[in-house]
Amino acid sequence: MDTQALKQQLKAQIIEQLNLEEVKVEDISDDQALFGDGLGLDSIDALELIVLLERHYGIKITDPKQGQDVFKNVNTMAEFIQKNS
Repeated sequence: MDTQALKQQLKAQIIEQLNLEEVKVEDISDDQALFGDGLGLDSIDALELIVLLERHYGIKITDPKQGQDVFKNVNTMAEFIQKNS
């Protein structure tokens, strides 16, 4: 899967996994922060993203610092998946 397709898939999976019914794929930019002032996700959402990576890509994140780096935005998630799956 090419990078752009992976990013689009990730956006759809984030919306579905986190039940973000009011958000559309096109509302999330590739470099938009997922937490804080960006998409506004919180620590519970971070756990859901960890589950998403395990379920869909077979990737486990056990180090909280690694999770912070991976879940910065869609770009960092896609890069991590491509390197580790």
